[in-house]
Amino acid sequence: MAERVEAWWARRQFSRGVEVPYEIGTYREAWAPYPMLIRQYHPDLNAGITLTQIPPAADVLLLWQCEAGHLFAATPSEQRSRPGAERRRSAWCPECATLAKPQRVRPAGQTRTKRPRPTRPLCEKTPALPVGEPFVSECAPKPASAVEARLRADLFARLGVTPGFNAVRVSRPFFSHLEVWPDLVLPELRIAVEYDSTGKFGLEHVGAREDSDRRKDRLLRSAGWEVVRIRTGKLEKLGPHDLQLSGLGKKGVERLIDAFRDIRGPLFVDAYLR
Repeated sequence: MAERVEAWWARRQFSRGVEVPYEIGTYREAWAPYPMLIRQYHPDLNAGITLTQIPPAADVLLLWQCEAGHLFAATPSEQRSRPGAERRRSAWCPECATLAKPQRVRPAGQTRTKRPRPTRPLCEKTPALPVGEPFVSECAPKPASAVEARLRADLFARLGVTPGFNAVRVSRPFFSHLEVWPDLVLPELRIAVEYDSTGKFGLEHVGAREDSDRRKDRLLRSAGWEVVRIRTGKLEKLGPHDLQLSGLGKKGVERLIDAFRDIRGPLFVDAYLR
């Protein structure tokens, strides 16, 4: 059961036999991908203990304050898992989330009938291709990031692989589709490239969205593909070939090509260099 931060800290002092169980900055890297949580946390509300002294997996109740001024208690795990399907800044605060999407008030005496969630049928637009086959999907979302567009142009300028594909056929459904849509598809290398950032409000590729990324990667690997994720904004690596970069450029593209060499071998990859 989660305990107040003061009691948790005192217990850690006793079990470790030191005045400061965790030095300031110990968990800075673990919290870095969550800029919104860094802004919500105030040491003066939590016995003077900084966020970088608290393990992200600690079962401890912390006080947080959102940008609207709402105070609420939550464990680190609860806060890190808040981002879900809704892309709203209010997702980081339970009170703001309720105000943004208020619950329907039922008349007195009316009981709630729990209805089974309808199963979404599989999209019929996915072509009947072998698992692992790349193709052009009409369901794939259009690229919305200028950074992704620049990365695509720079990478295809260096590699003589077939451009234009935006989907890979997989064996199990991914959000009602038997296909996934990597940011970049390199068909000859059978490598998918993803560009990940936390986004404007720190909602992207964290919490439940990270779980979706991991599931997507597993589907691609089971289809015979490998995944390289470019992780920015202090996002931690998800796979063995991911790259943590502060930005893109010629050096970033070269590091990406080096990752391809680690996966498929330099002789095979260098044969496609322009």
